[in-house]
Amino acid sequence: MALQPSLRPLIIAGRHDAPHTIDVFLDYVCPFSAKISLAINSVLLPLFSPGGKYDGKVKVIFRNQVQPWHASSTLVHEAGLAVARVAPDGFWKFSLALFKHQGDYFDIPSSSLTPVQIREKLAGLVGDTLGADKKAAFLDLLTLKGSPNGGVAVTDDLKYTIKFSRQNGIHVSPTVLFDGLIVNEISSSWGEKEWTEFLANKVTV
Repeated sequence: MALQPSLRPLIIAGRHDAPHTIDVFLDYVCPFSAKISLAINSVLLPLFSPGGKYDGKVKVIFRNQVQPWHASSTLVHEAGLAVARVAPDGFWKFSLALFKHQGDYFDIPSSSLTPVQIREKLAGLVGDTLGADKKAAFLDLLTLKGSPNGGVAVTDDLKYTIKFSRQNGIHVSPTVLFDGLIVNEISSSWGEKEWTEFLANKVTV
């Protein structure tokens, strides 16, 4: 699947030129997305890393799946995209930390916070996860500038991810594609056994 060059940090496992692609559409405030992220980290990453069984054969792309019925979803995905810029190598580490703390950004806990306060809270998570030296650049990317309705520095990246989901008919998270086709049987409950069997049947190179 296509990926604009500025978003290459969203390739969270495998080599960029791997022939097979797993696209995983995830929402940071979706509990099922958090669940599958653990399997991605513990099962898939070792298989696709140097020395792994599928090294050079499969890559995994994190696809931001904004779900606007959760008011904070846009803000947390902006945060992920900002991290992809200020600390590209730390994107997945930050994403895992955000999934771990996703409850802080659920509807009720975030309902009394302004967008600025939510971004400041996310900056604290950036500092705790990637280092305090990353916070200023992170917040700068998420500061409203320019016209009254012009968004932030990563708004265009956010638009790209939303348009990509829409044109591919993605509605729920998590949704997983293998080589561009939706694989409905993949579940957030999958563990090592299910993923191992799936890859054995799908990887052909």
